Amino acid sequence: MAEPTDGVLRPSDHADSAAPSGDDITSPRLGVIGWLRWSWRQLTSMRTALVLLLLLAIAAVPGSIVPQRGADPNGVTQYFTDNPDLAPVLDKLSLFDVYSSPWFSAIYILLFISLIGCVLPRTKHHWKALRSQPPRTPARLSRLDDHRSVTVSVPEGQDAASVAASAVETAATQLRKSGYRIARYDGRGAFSVSAERGYLRETGNLVFHAALVGVLIAVGVGGGFTYTGQRVLVEGQAFTNSLLDYSSFNPGRFVNTNALAPYSMTLDRFDVTYVPPGQPGSGQAGDFAANVTTLTPDGQRQEGQVRVNHPLDVQGDRVYLLGNGYAPTVTIRNAQGVEVFHDSVAFLPQDANMTSLGVIKVADGMPQQLGLIGFFYPTMDTLTSGALTSTYGDLEYPVLTLRVYAGDLGIDNGTPRSVYTLDPTGMTQIAGGDSGTPALRLMPGETQDLPNGLGTITFENEAPAGSTGYAGSVKRFASLSIHRDLAGPWVLGFAALATLGLLAALFVPRRRMWVKATPDGDTVRVEYAGLARGEDPTLASAVDQVVERHRASLPDPAPFPADDQSRPDTGKVD
Repeated sequence: MAEPTDGVLRPSDHADSAAPSGDDITSPRLGVIGWLRWSWRQLTSMRTALVLLLLLAIAAVPGSIVPQRGADPNGVTQYFTDNPDLAPVLDKLSLFDVYSSPWFSAIYILLFISLIGCVLPRTKHHWKALRSQPPRTPARLSRLDDHRSVTVSVPEGQDAASVAASAVETAATQLRKSGYRIARYDGRGAFSVSAERGYLRETGNLVFHAALVGVLIAVGVGGGFTYTGQRVLVEGQAFTNSLLDYSSFNPGRFVNTNALAPYSMTLDRFDVTYVPPGQPGSGQAGDFAANVTTLTPDGQRQEGQVRVNHPLDVQGDRVYLLGNGYAPTVTIRNAQGVEVFHDSVAFLPQDANMTSLGVIKVADGMPQQLGLIGFFYPTMDTLTSGALTSTYGDLEYPVLTLRVYAGDLGIDNGTPRSVYTLDPTGMTQIAGGDSGTPALRLMPGETQDLPNGLGTITFENEAPAGSTGYAGSVKRFASLSIHRDLAGPWVLGFAALATLGLLAALFVPRRRMWVKATPDGDTVRVEYAGLARGEDPTLASAVDQVVERHRASLPDPAPFPADDQSRPDTGKVD
């Protein structure tokens, strides 16, 4: 039953008829289950996955700007020193631990779920498509954009139907050889073959997204078995791969620190070359090489080199060269001549000419604890202002200057202190600065008295006996990073797989082809048509190639009708 509404007959249960005049239509309530389904569809949509991927890339940016505790703990400490007001704020936002922060993990997990939710349904649908037949031949191929037709005369003594069937069978064979999946659809007085190819495009798309999931799994799980440690080695010093021997160590969640790969490493020699004075780029370092010897528990000894961007593989670990510098060897004796300090101290470079800063701390053996802040100049020169500087990175005129402080070093109260800095608060300066006593100045092999009769200090000469000049008179150090990353090969493999999948998704066309032969008296009309699944600018030429190859097998084909060259677009395809 219908009732008139403004002159239009509508069913009595129509929305406009059922709703009172002036009232809005009320949509049904979704409820909890409905909202959960809606949220799941939004999360697992490809648009959401792309947005989350973009957010993940943006969220990783602070990790490359702000030093991270996992990779550069000393840099984080220095950042707090240089930015005492800003650093605590950044720390509360977890910007020093970006990749383990809650907000980065949330994006990571949501992207992981979104990709899986995208891939699984599409994989199921694609699997069904692979097992299904190509679609039936449209009733009117002329309505397709890329359409061709040719009329064939039936030879004497042959039947038009048999010629049409033979032509379609030949087309099916040719299309199959070209990589198409085919299906025959004969009936209604016509013979036709439907062909489809390009399933590799969707396969590549799915492989690309599945590989992204693999990368996420490899990074997430593999990161738990990854560790990174730093150690500074002076020439002649050995290092054992154990937790206690690292300067800093950052293990993953699943790393057993009691079961690290057993080996030891000794820095035999550190080689560096400089551009000689008078040449372009004078003073610049040309090459660095840390010559090391590794020893495994089975007694295998192996020599190797660690260069910049050329790590050394040892028992599954990769050893990288982070930095280098000089390590003057200093000996301090008290007033009674007893040695209270003897060590090669790493001095950190401050400029390109290796002007270096270092700290020496003497906690025992003296009436008071001593702290010495020193500058080392490989090739010392004096500026017009009277300040000292180094003019060349190699050992041409090495000089060590030291300011001496006496008092409490602050290391007895359990507070961690950096070996590269000295806090003189609460200490008395007894040499250098405003102390009234000149700073100590030594060259390799020289000894001087400490202020106030505290003893002596010697700058040891490490050069071999009988050598001339200062070459080799001061030891060098190398800053090494030992890194184990079990996820690396997996990430590389999934990344390569994702690249291959993306190339297939971008460059493999998905298209359908039809060849239809219709008997018409003593002639047979053969039609060709193609349809692209997505963007395919080469579809027209592909149809032309099919036509040319097939026409060569037809008996005396007539030319294309003039009205067929326009290939009209009438919209809907039957």
